[in-house]
Amino acid sequence: MSAKPKLDVDRSRERLDRLGLSYAAEALPDALSRSVKQSVVPQAFLDELLDAELSAREERRIRTALKLSNLPTGQTLADFDFAFQPAIERSRVETLATGAWIRAAETLLIQGPPGVGKTHIAVGLGLKAIEQGFSAQFYRFNELLVALKADADVPPNRLRRKKYLNTALLIIDELGFEPMDRAEASLFFRLVTYRYGRGSILITTNKSVRDWSELLAGDEALTTAILDRLLHKAHVFNIKGRSYRLRDLEQTLGARQN
Repeated sequence: MSAKPKLDVDRSRERLDRLGLSYAAEALPDALSRSVKQSVVPQAFLDELLDAELSAREERRIRTALKLSNLPTGQTLADFDFAFQPAIERSRVETLATGAWIRAAETLLIQGPPGVGKTHIAVGLGLKAIEQGFSAQFYRFNELLVALKADADVPPNRLRRKKYLNTALLIIDELGFEPMDRAEASLFFRLVTYRYGRGSILITTNKSVRDWSELLAGDEALTTAILDRLLHKAHVFNIKGRSYRLRDLEQTLGARQN
């Protein structure tokens, strides 16, 4: 009986690396060992290598996208306390987490006082969007204004590579704490107009849309134009619950007294 040919694992790993399949190359020795011990059929062995490559690439993509997105860490939909905040319907959030609204370039407006979980929901949906393959970018509104002002004199057609324009999901957090002057309101209008029908916007705000005129330099016409675009295809949450931060403070104070 002729001897079985000796496998040259190092040569195979080198060739996988040259093909750009570095994760498959790393997984090869263990996969080979399992295939021999368990008599794995060739197709199953190949699928295992491809799964290792695809899974590792996806993990790398998500890590990179999260880093570029500027999303805060530590806030996911899985750890959001829906029981404490019944004003937020879990089923609506879970529907939004599918990403269909981002694919349709729709708007999400989350209104409510400070501390009720607006940013947590926004960040959680941003994470879900990235996991599903969408690009996302997080800005606090004052940070976004700095970027818009820096590009104020640049025509929109030369701004297409800017993150606030070309990302699939633009998250604007904390809109409404400071009113805009007319120049700032005009820049915000330009942003909304460019993204209208092209990309989704998620806005968290402590202001009801009824009060946006005072936020937008008192310009009723500009306010109407902005809201017309934002609310044309929009999902709106109005949160009127208790503050998470005040709850945590009460618990801390209670623990100290005990």
